[in-house]
Amino acid sequence: MGILSNIFHKIFPASHPAIAQAPQGTSVPAPANPAAVPTAPASPSVPAADTTAAPAAVHLSEVDVESILNTKAQQAGQPLNWRTSIVDLLKLLDLDSSLQSRKDLAQELHYSGDTGDSAKMNVWLHRQVMNKLAENGGKVPADLKD
Repeated sequence: MGILSNIFHKIFPASHPAIAQAPQGTSVPAPANPAAVPTAPASPSVPAADTTAAPAAVHLSEVDVESILNTKAQQAGQPLNWRTSIVDLLKLLDLDSSLQSRKDLAQELHYSGDTGDSAKMNVWLHRQVMNKLAENGGKVPADLKD
């Protein structure tokens, strides 16, 4: 399981499509039985013609990443600035925040910069993780994503 997948598992509920299916660009294995992956039911407010893509979008918008991470930060017992620091974000999620782990995440997310410049890589990683959370149904503050 990839590091991004581990991040998703810590933020999204188990029934969320980001957990049930492999997000784009990660090394999360596909489910053994795709037919067993639950899908969101059609919303009564969604017209029948739009049910192919709309149900997942309706379901995906329900995960408030900011609220989840703020709650975890309040319970962390130490100040962790998840809004700007990939290291603090990983610590907050009880994931390995070592340089090697961040380099692995950079490789997983196709970082093309110099991994020896950890400050620049960390800023890029944080932005990409926030983008991936948003792309996979997380409600992320606009100032934290592209």
